[in-house]
Amino acid sequence: MFYTIQDIIEQSANYSSVAELMIQTEIELTGRDKEQILALMQKNLTVMKQSIEQGVDGVQSVTGLTGYDATKLNDYIEKGDFYSGKTILQAVRNAIAVNEVNAKMGLICATPTAGSAGIVPGVLMAVIDRLQLDERAQLDFLFTAGAFGLVIANNASIAGAEGGCQAEVGSASAMASAALVCAKGGSALQAAHAVAITLKNMLGLICDPVAGLVEVPCVKRNALGASQAMISADMALAGIQSVIPPDEVVTTMYRVGRQMPSIFKETAEGGLAVSPTGKKLQEEILQQKK
Repeated sequence: MFYTIQDIIEQSANYSSVAELMIQTEIELTGRDKEQILALMQKNLTVMKQSIEQGVDGVQSVTGLTGYDATKLNDYIEKGDFYSGKTILQAVRNAIAVNEVNAKMGLICATPTAGSAGIVPGVLMAVIDRLQLDERAQLDFLFTAGAFGLVIANNASIAGAEGGCQAEVGSASAMASAALVCAKGGSALQAAHAVAITLKNMLGLICDPVAGLVEVPCVKRNALGASQAMISADMALAGIQSVIPPDEVVTTMYRVGRQMPSIFKETAEGGLAVSPTGKKLQEEILQQKK
C-alpha cells in the first residue's frame, strides 16, 4: 500500500509499472483477484468510450444551459484549420462530450467525480491511436491515473464541496497528466512532477456552479483541464521538474481548500454563480421547475 506520491515513485520500482502497483494495491484493499479488478476497470473504460461517442454526436442538458459544444468542436477539428495541436483539441472535445452527457443525466464514469469526469477519459481517447494503446494499455492508463488520484484523495480532497474546483478538475487533470507521462514511457518520477505542475497551476480554483448545477462553468473547465494535463505531461517528459516537491503541492492544495471561503465550495453563493447573468439563469431555471 502507498500513501504518498513518493511512495508511488519508490514502490513502483518493484513492479513493471505504476499501473501494476495500483492493481496489486486493489487486490490488497478489496480482496478481489487480478482478473476481477481488470474486468471492473474494463467496464469503466466501456462507459467512458460510450459517453464520448454520445456527447460528440450531440446532446443537450435538461436545463438547456449546455449542449452541442462537443459537436461544434468536432466540426472545427475536421476543418483542419486551428491554432492548437489536433491531439489536444481532440482531448478537449472528448472532455466536453463526457460532461455534456453528465449534464443530460446520462451514464458517465466519475473520474474522480462526476463534475470532472471528462478529463481522464478525454485525454486517454485522444492518444489511443497515436500511442497505439491496446485495451490492456488503456486499462493501465486508468490504473495509473487512479494511483495518483488515490494519494490526492487521501491527502487533500477530490470534492468541490470540500476543496473547491481545484479538488475536482485540478485532481482529474493531475491524474490524467501522470497517466499520459507513463503511457509515453516516462518514469514515475516524471509522472509525479506532471502532477505537481498541474496542481500548482490550479491552486485556488473555486467551485461556483451557476444555479448549483454541474454545467456552467464545469463543462468548459473540463475542457481546459484536459489541455492542462497534456501540457503538463509534455513539460515533465521534457525533464522539467516542480521546484516544490509533489507531495508538498498536494498538501498545499489541501491547506488552500481548508482556507477557501464556503461561498467558493459548490454552494452557488460566489463567483460566476452570483454574476448578473448567473443570477438571472438561476431564476429562470427555478421558474421552470415550478
